[in-house]
Amino acid sequence: MPCWYYDKKELKNTPSALDGIDYETEMRYRKEGARFIIDTGSKMDLGYNTTATGVVYFHRFYMFHSFRQFPRYVTACCCLFLAGKVEETPKKCKDIIKTARSLLSDTKFATFGDDPKEEVMTLERILLQTIKFDLQVEHPYSYLLRYAKCLKGDKVKLQKMVQMAWTFVNDSLCTTLALQWEPEIIAVALMYLAGKLSQFEVIDWVGRTSKHLRWWDMFVEDVTMDLLEDICHQVLDLYSQPTPDPPPDSPPLMSKSASLVPVSGKSANGQEKDKIVTPPEPIITNTKATAVTEIPSYVYPPTYSGAPTHAASFPPAFANHVPVTVPGPPHLAGPPPGPPPSHITAPPGVPFASYIAPPPHYTPVATAPPFYQSTPAPLPSQPHRPYYPPPP
Repeated sequence: MPCWYYDKKELKNTPSALDGIDYETEMRYRKEGARFIIDTGSKMDLGYNTTATGVVYFHRFYMFHSFRQFPRYVTACCCLFLAGKVEETPKKCKDIIKTARSLLSDTKFATFGDDPKEEVMTLERILLQTIKFDLQVEHPYSYLLRYAKCLKGDKVKLQKMVQMAWTFVNDSLCTTLALQWEPEIIAVALMYLAGKLSQFEVIDWVGRTSKHLRWWDMFVEDVTMDLLEDICHQVLDLYSQPTPDPPPDSPPLMSKSASLVPVSGKSANGQEKDKIVTPPEPIITNTKATAVTEIPSYVYPPTYSGAPTHAASFPPAFANHVPVTVPGPPHLAGPPPGPPPSHITAPPGVPFASYIAPPPHYTPVATAPPFYQSTPAPLPSQPHRPYYPPPP
């Protein structure tokens, strides 16, 4: 099976980075794509496992392809379409595209091209080859519930901590944690974060032994505090990121839309960035429709219920017609007078003799007796059959 976990150095050397997209922009594209999958799945009443599987497919896909080559919203719809079939909650492709159309603006939906369904169906084959047909994905949700059942303490605070950790797991899909650590470690780290924020201190747990210093030592080994702190900070960074005003658009896709012109510029930190310049809207000076008066309206002639009056004064053209006999060509002349020649005369017919009696080699046919008989016929072979006289 392929290994789907990468270190931070590999996450900064992706195909998008090699294609000229800086790390911050790529992380924003990943966040927007993951959030779009979550919103679309929630609007279509898909389960959390289906949504999370689609997001993991999305992150794995862009470890091999660039955001400049494949638009993120088309890929997101394709990942959700495939995840629905894998998690046995399938949705039609046209329904996913219809929901995406209601969530996206006209500019973003233009990346789907003229035939959005064909774009998604074609990309599905590329997605399957990219993720190497490794379709089964595990998520931290099941581990979160399993670990919470082993903790002891106040039930109200425990329920609050689990709910907060569940929210953190949902938000962690917008990061690349699914590409860095196993779901067990992510569940432990986010439960640790939720316990700190909700002030729920784990004192005792089910199955505790002397070698377990912390509650998660019973489930995962060699998990240091530095690792947990790093995972927690990556999730907390989602809530501290400022929203750009206005946010930059997608990378230029010249094959999809020719109206977006990329212009090279520099950001505040001196890095090269791609900006999108949209052509200005046409200026419309007159919005009222003007009537065309140069073409006169056509007046239809009146309809007649009968024949016109002047038609009876003209006799028909064939009244004084005299037939003219035109002789035919010589090769079509009639037969000469007289009897036909001898080679054309037919021989006289020979009538067949009528049979007076059947031929000698035919067996005479015996006449069948009537069904009803006036007197009962002897039936020696069937003496048990009763006799029924004929009706009067």
